[in-house]
This record gives sequence, C-alpha cells and structure tokens, in this order.
Amino acid sequence: MKKVILILSFILLSWTGMFAQKKERVEYRQNWDKQTVFWGYYLGINRKEFKISYLNNTSFVDVEPGVGFEVGLIGDLRLHKNISLRLEPGLSSNSKTLVYTQIPGGEKDSLRQVNGTYLRIPLLLKLNADRYNNIRPYLVGGVSYDYNFSSNQDNPNDNFDGEFRMKKNNFTYEIGAGIDIYLPYFIFSPSIRGVFAINNELVKDNNPNSPWTGQIDYFGTRGLFLKLAFH
Repeated sequence: MKKVILILSFILLSWTGMFAQKKERVEYRQNWDKQTVFWGYYLGINRKEFKISYLNNTSFVDVEPGVGFEVGLIGDLRLHKNISLRLEPGLSSNSKTLVYTQIPGGEKDSLRQVNGTYLRIPLLLKLNADRYNNIRPYLVGGVSYDYNFSSNQDNPNDNFDGEFRMKKNNFTYEIGAGIDIYLPYFIFSPSIRGVFAINNELVKDNNPNSPWTGQIDYFGTRGLFLKLAFH
C-alpha cells in the first residue's frame, strides 16, 4: 500500500505539472502572491503506522498500517517573496492493527485495533521556488501539536491488564514537497508529507512485569500524507 500511495502521488504531481504547462500560457491569479495573508482548506488521505524500538532488541509487536483521511484549514502569512509561515489546523483519522506475537504471560498472535482521531495543529515554514508560468514548486517543513481524542491515558487499568494506553498530548515533525498550480479561479496545491512522532506516545504500565514497561523503549506514530489544498 505504501508503494501504491507513493506511485500515485508521483503520478499526480507529474500530471498536474505537465497539464499546467501545456495550457495556454496565460498567467492566472497574477496578484495572488502579493497578498500578505491568505486562507484555504485541504482534504487528503494518510497512511499511518507505529515506529517501535525495544530495549533488548526482542520484538513482540507487529504493526499493520492503515489508511485514513485528513481535513482542515490553511492560514498563510507571507514573510518574503519565497518564504511563508503556514498554520494548518485540522482533523486526522486512522486505524492501525497491532499483532502481539510474544507477550510474556499473554496470548500469542492476538490482535488489537488502534483507532485514532487527532486534532493536528502544524506550524510550518513553506519555501517557494520562483513561479514558472502557472506552476510553483515548494518545500514545506515544521512541527505540530497533536491532541489524541481517542486516548485512554486516564484509564486506571494497565496495558498489561488488557488495556492499551496512548498519550493525549503529542508532538510531531513533518517535511514534504508540493506544487502550486494557478488556475483561473483558484490555486490547486497537491503535496506529499512525511510525519514523524517526536515524543514517546505510549503510557508506561505501573506493573514492572509488563512487557510494555520492561521491553519497549519508544513507541511513536509515523505516516505518509497526501494533501490536496485549495486557495
């Protein structure tokens, strides 16, 4: 699935760029880049999984990634001809599957579905190339605060006792590339983003014999996003 998303994303960016160049060379939205502030919205899909590292290099969890959706708003502040500061608050939803293979004292090869809906508030720096006809490539990167609505952090039960607990408040960083396509009535801007957790999202158990406490060093989200923005 990851390869399919990458291939489709590459085809989309290539096709939209070629299409924009083949059109009659009339420069649309010529005054758009002179604005100090502008707004927009985005829709998209994501593919998320978990990065897990262990203290003793003994793996007992396999992750089956899932595909979800993205929706949100865009606020852009132009700092320079080729630099802008961007805020992209939105909702991100996804479902992943954990397969336990070697849990001490637990059932082997058991499954757990991890559903997550996040409020994401990315603060990004957008670096724009110079406009060529009706296209303009760009790079984007920054950090995000992610609030997990599906978190059961406050559940008194430990992971070892049957509950899998994730933290409510998390931070990620993201990097990506995209292209602005100037059309007669709006700007269409597809982009590809890589998103990676900064903090450990797993709530450690109180039980010292739990494998979640004694074996896992880091547990964090990572994902690939395809965003379609409209300004």
